[in-house]
Amino acid sequence: MHLKRWLTGIVAVPVLIYLIGIGPRWCFHLLVAIFGVIGLWEFFKIACPGSPAWIKGGTYGLALCLFLSASLGNFYSVPVLIFLFAALPLALLMLFTGISFRESIDWAGRTVLGSVYICVPLSFLIIIDRFPKGNYWIFFLLFVVFAGDTGAFYVGRTVGKHKLYPSVSPGKTWEGAVAGLLSGIGGALVFPFLLPLYRVRPGILLLAGALSVLGQIGDLVESMIKRLCGVKDSGGILPGHGGVLDRIDALLFAVPLLYLYLSWSA
Repeated sequence: MHLKRWLTGIVAVPVLIYLIGIGPRWCFHLLVAIFGVIGLWEFFKIACPGSPAWIKGGTYGLALCLFLSASLGNFYSVPVLIFLFAALPLALLMLFTGISFRESIDWAGRTVLGSVYICVPLSFLIIIDRFPKGNYWIFFLLFVVFAGDTGAFYVGRTVGKHKLYPSVSPGKTWEGAVAGLLSGIGGALVFPFLLPLYRVRPGILLLAGALSVLGQIGDLVESMIKRLCGVKDSGGILPGHGGVLDRIDALLFAVPLLYLYLSWSA
């Protein structure tokens, strides 16, 4: 398990560094879109396997339109697309199925949840890339969140004794959560030695701590979804890590905060 986890990282990290750092921006945006659609597919497979395929197909199409709009800078269309994430499933269910009202609302609700939960935060990642030094900030986000995730994982497994939320994720502990917070802040202290993005100051450390906490909340939320649906992993596309959704769950809650920070500080 650990060997597969590290081997996957060794292969994936150089590719990410190239695409985020110096690669054509459309290649990075395409990667985000691919991860978004795969993550959405994994969510549908877990949370609403019985919903009509044409509803899922329409939602995939809207998701691609959202990522394309963010990539092209057509931000005026983004609110309309988010509205359509709700309107399209409801309209299709009304027009083309004879199922009960309760089933219609259930399928539409789960479809909207997956779209907003996965695709909207990832579209913010593309928008962040358009900010000045946006790719540096994306590196910062990944470095802090993954440092927190790694610290929480290994400290929790090694010395963790007090369960954090056993009904949702029995393996997570308070010791791991604290280690994750401190590891994320430590990542913010180390990051300027890798890329000259900022001078360390209390605001940056507070941002890093908040990103780490939100990352852990995102991890717990995905664990809750999987537990409610009776599955262990969202998929098996990433050896040692599970599915795409298992790997990006922490980012989904952290990306909007970084987007707000950059929007207010610009």
